[in-house]
Formats: sequence, structure tokens, C-alpha cells
Amino acid sequence: MLAMDQGVVEDWLSEFKTLPDSAVFSYATSLKDKGALVPALYKVIRENYSDLLEPVCHQLFEFYRSGEPQLQRFTLQFLPELLWSLLSVSAARDPHTSGCIEALLLGIYNLEIVDKDGQSKVLSFTVPSLSKPSVYHEPSAIGSMALTEGALATHGLSRVVYSGPHLQRETFTAQNRFEVLTFLLLCYNAALSYMTATSLQSLCQLSSRVCICGYPRQQMRRYKGISTRLTVTSEFLVQLITGIHYALCNGEVELGSKALDDVLYRAQLELFPEALLVGNAIKSSLHSAALKSNNKEGARSIQVEITPTSSRISRNAVTSLSIRGHRWKRHASHTPESQEVSVDSEAALGGVAIPEISVTGVSGERMPNGDSLRPRTDGRTQPDGDMLGNTSEVSLDPRGHESGMRGQEVRRQKSVRRMVENEGSGSASTGRSQY
Repeated sequence: MLAMDQGVVEDWLSEFKTLPDSAVFSYATSLKDKGALVPALYKVIRENYSDLLEPVCHQLFEFYRSGEPQLQRFTLQFLPELLWSLLSVSAARDPHTSGCIEALLLGIYNLEIVDKDGQSKVLSFTVPSLSKPSVYHEPSAIGSMALTEGALATHGLSRVVYSGPHLQRETFTAQNRFEVLTFLLLCYNAALSYMTATSLQSLCQLSSRVCICGYPRQQMRRYKGISTRLTVTSEFLVQLITGIHYALCNGEVELGSKALDDVLYRAQLELFPEALLVGNAIKSSLHSAALKSNNKEGARSIQVEITPTSSRISRNAVTSLSIRGHRWKRHASHTPESQEVSVDSEAALGGVAIPEISVTGVSGERMPNGDSLRPRTDGRTQPDGDMLGNTSEVSLDPRGHESGMRGQEVRRQKSVRRMVENEGSGSASTGRSQY
């Protein structure tokens, strides 16, 4: 350790001891401006035989016990490095060099398992239900769930998972070591958005080292540290994967990808279903292009795709069933009394060409009873007949005329409807109708 780094750490140790209680908040805010302090503290933690390790651990515990959130986060950023120091020393069977680190970790654990009144905490987690919206999904996009999740939510049967109460620990043993470390990682993951890039890198390195030490992959990673296999639990790996997921989405793509592969490698060897499920789900949802475009200095977040509120598929989509069940009605084009219907001249039904029909906009003069005079090829005009080529008698009675027009309209609608149905069933040739 360089003398300059040692001087920075010694100044940091001395200034907090003489700090009054009223200046704790301002001091906590000013810690982020000390750029040389954090790298120096990392060097102290990595050197297990450093004389500064014990006072540094003691002051980090004082930071956490003060209750100031910024000082607690300052201590938590060194948690991955502290965990690796503890595990590596335990694997080397040299516990005398890790006594201060054990005391610091046990102190943080015992503070977190109780509330302000000293009562044991019971943490509760509600399992997400597909029938209730979240940042990951919307029930409307999934479909009807009246008989599954919806029925459970209606009867108030939402599943809640409880963690605790946890027992206080005075020392680490082989039985409680990973129980304590898993809970500490849970506290670390709760403050992931406040962690620095150096802390996230340390978490990824911790994950890789713990999972590959003593296995053939250690040679592939070219890690020359300890070669003893470290015992892990499924819950511990799940907490590691949670932190790795956040690191992947916030700029640490290379280290995060290696760490995730190493954790899945160890989970496959140990046959841990929980770690395999979470790890493979995260790996399948990653998008390398989106992750690499993230800015390390920008806002920290985990990218999720939120379903838009509007449906992607129109409810008014035209299908063969909707055409068959549709009631053909008049659609006014210019005036309420006018209507224009045109059919392509190329459309055919059973080999018979469909004539072009025009109810409004016809050429020729209007007769007093409402019929129009259609020009003939010989220059004369004739009244409009039936749309299918049949002649119809024109009644001088207005009521008779209206009933005749309605009859023509009904026949026209039935004819066009049969034509569309036949076309949809494949019995007619290709054609198109426009209304």
C-alpha cells in the first residue's frame, strides 16, 4: 500500500472521531467528493494483514450504526469485497486475520434484523399476480383470467412470503455463515441504485470467484487465487444474480455477463433449481445492443418493456366471420338521402360480371317519381330498372314507389351479401367490393 493512500485513510479515521453530531449530515454529503478515499479503502480491505484493517472496519461499523442513510450506503458499497475477504480467509483456514471483518458483518446483520425498538423484523414479500398490473405486464394484454388468477385475487388469496424473524448471531459457524451472508446481500440489493460502479464491479468479481474456485472453469478464467471449492447455497446464488442483473443493465456488460455465466455454471453443477430458473430467465431477456448503449454516468435503472395501454390488435379487425355476421346498412356519402355504391368491373360471380350500380350521381334527368333517366346507346333515355337487370314497374303512387324502392334495396343487399359470402368461402373468383 502506498504511503499516499495510507495518509488518506488515516486522515479519514481521525476527522470522524472529532466530528460533532450536528455535522454528521454535512460530513456524509461531502464523502462523495473525496475521490481518493474509496480506492484507498479497497486496498486496505484486500490486504488482510494491513494494520489499518481493524480501525477501518470499526469506523465503517460506526457509520452504519449512526443511522444516517448516506453513511450506511457508504459502508454497504464495500460489502462484496468484505464478503470475498471473509470467504477466502475461511477457505484458507486462517481465521485470525478476518476477526475484524467478521465483527463488522455480524454487527451490520444484528442491526438489520431488529427495528428501532429492538424487536425482531419480519419481512414480507407479496408474490406478483398476473391478474394485477405491474411494471412488467398488464392483465388486459394477457387475456381473460376469470377462472385462474382473477378468482384468487377476488377472494384475497394473494400469496405472501415472510422472511424472519432472524436470530442474532455472535459468531460465524459452518451452519449459519451463508444464512448471514445471504441476508447481508439482501440488504445490499435493496440499495443497489445507490451503489457506485466500483462496487458493482466488485460484486461481479465476487460472484465469479465464489462459483469457479476449485472447478475446471477457474483455469479458463485464469484466476490464480485460492483453489479451494467454496460451499454455496441456492438462496445465496439468487441474491448474487439479482445484483448481477442490475450491473448488466447499468454499464457492466462484460463483467456482468461473465459473472452470470459462472453462477449458472455452478448452479448446474449443484442442481439448484431456484438459481437456474432466475438466471436463465434473466439471460434470455437480455438485449446486448440495448445494454451496451447504456451510459454508466446516467440514471441507474433496470430496463423493462411495458405493455402499452392501447390494444395492439384492433377490435374492429375485419375477418370472414365479421363479414358474414355484419348487417349491411346504407352509408351516406354526401347527403342523408343519397348513397353511392360501386363495384369493380372486374369482379365476377359465377362467371357473370357484376354491373356497376349508381344510386346517386347518375347521368340523366330525374323523373317526378324519383327515378332517373339513364341514357341509352341510341340517344334515348329509359328509367332505371331493377339492379339485377329485371325491369320493375313504376308506380305513380308515392307510397307504392317507396315500397318498390325498399324492395329493390333489400334485393340488392341480399345479392351483394351472397356474393361476399361466396367469395369468402372460395366459390367465387377474386373480386373486391367497395361501399
